[in-house]
Amino acid sequence: MNLEKVTKGKESILHNLMQFYIYEFSKFVPEIRLEQDGTYKLFNLNRYWENSNFHAFFIKLENEYIGFALVESESKSFPNTFHEFFIIATYSGKGYGEKAATELMLMFPGNWIITQIEANYPAQAFWRKLVYKLTNGDVTERYDKERRSIQEFHISSIVNAE
Repeated sequence: MNLEKVTKGKESILHNLMQFYIYEFSKFVPEIRLEQDGTYKLFNLNRYWENSNFHAFFIKLENEYIGFALVESESKSFPNTFHEFFIIATYSGKGYGEKAATELMLMFPGNWIITQIEANYPAQAFWRKLVYKLTNGDVTERYDKERRSIQEFHISSIVNAE
């Protein structure tokens, strides 16, 4: 498994992968609907090409795209966060997501906040297990008014990633 920084020239590949992500996410958000052309509405990715605090990565297994991550790195007013994170179903549950997320957190050490929507129990379980492992349980978890699960923690450049 390796990470590849997405360049603007590969934006269309990222949009293609995001179609699978949005499809999977539609299980949790019934308001998500297909557009008239049979695709899901594209994300506006401009900030990932224009702002140095926004980073898009492909997650690859050899030369195959198996997922992506959209990360906002820590600034004065906001901690590091994953805006979107996805591993395609074929490779889900095989450790690739955990490895990619760990590498990304090490790439952006510091304070982190990760949020999952209320109904996405698989994502909540994934992030909770990984964050507790990496921080030896030094994490604050809470729910906001929309019942989103939120983990807040700090990652140094060396973590408990066995």
